[in-house]
Amino acid sequence: MILTDDIMYNAFITKDTAFEGRFFVAVKTTGIFCRLSCTAKKPKKENVIFFDTSKECLTNGFRPCLVCKPLSTLNDIPKPIKEILQQLQDDPFEKIKDAQLSERGIEPSRLRRWFLKQYGITFQAYQRMMRMGAAAKKLKSGESVTTTAFDTGFESLSGFGDSFKNAFGVSPKNGKDRRIIYSKKIETPLGMLVACAVDEGICLLEFADRQHLEEKLNGLSDLMKARIVAGESEHFQQLEVELKSYFEGALRGFTVPIFPVGTAFQKDVWEALRAIPYGQTRSYKEQALTINKPGNVRAVANANGRNRIAIIIPCHRVIGSDGSMTGYAGGLWRKKYLLDLEKKILHEAR
Repeated sequence: MILTDDIMYNAFITKDTAFEGRFFVAVKTTGIFCRLSCTAKKPKKENVIFFDTSKECLTNGFRPCLVCKPLSTLNDIPKPIKEILQQLQDDPFEKIKDAQLSERGIEPSRLRRWFLKQYGITFQAYQRMMRMGAAAKKLKSGESVTTTAFDTGFESLSGFGDSFKNAFGVSPKNGKDRRIIYSKKIETPLGMLVACAVDEGICLLEFADRQHLEEKLNGLSDLMKARIVAGESEHFQQLEVELKSYFEGALRGFTVPIFPVGTAFQKDVWEALRAIPYGQTRSYKEQALTINKPGNVRAVANANGRNRIAIIIPCHRVIGSDGSMTGYAGGLWRKKYLLDLEKKILHEAR
């Protein structure tokens, strides 16, 4: 069926859930966008625009509706996929085949589309990345190439060697010295976050729909001379627990280890960001004074913009000297949400 404006508007008015997720409704008069089954008062047809994805809504300046919360709802990972991701997390060397997916009531082609949309790769490619990431950990822990190859499920050393080199650019023999960045997507009330970690800690935390994310990831990879692969890190579990606690209002300070990558000046700026108390704000000028660089306000602002670890390094707490909202890579609506959340928790605690 071709979705005409008339069909989409009628589905929106009647809350026809058969169309749920196929398009989004943006309201010109309010500047918000909704999922199909939103219970808020329906606008007139001439006041709405239809978009295929939530990202298109965001890039066109619309904010998510507070009633139907389209962003968090649409970014939820379906339960069957959550179970598969957990299965691979528990045993990254397991190979889940299409026949096994079908036995569990999961359509393989639908799963492939989901992984292509969320990760930019197929499910089979994701599994290979998980296996290679786990193999690299085994090599770094002192396992031999032969043992690692067969534990990973390869029937030959040459096949393992080719796959390892494709993933990391070096042979398994040299893999012990190859720096690896593990990445994972994490659900939050504000949408999906992309997390990256190395042995030292979290080195990137960005909203999955932010502009130029690919450039950020490539830049991190270049700076660290490392490959980014999907996989588990010891830091991700703590990060997920703390993020959940933060959004529930029970956590005011993160303790998960972080590993920010930047110049000495940038690191000073980021430390000053972390020193801003929960629920409070600072201007760029005040931040510059904190690090004894009163004449470097613009440089401080640029360093804030290069922060790769959102929320934990709270650049959302920096506002204009006149109290106005300033740029935020995740979107000003997210910045407002985070500031409102912190202020609300502080108010309720009084």
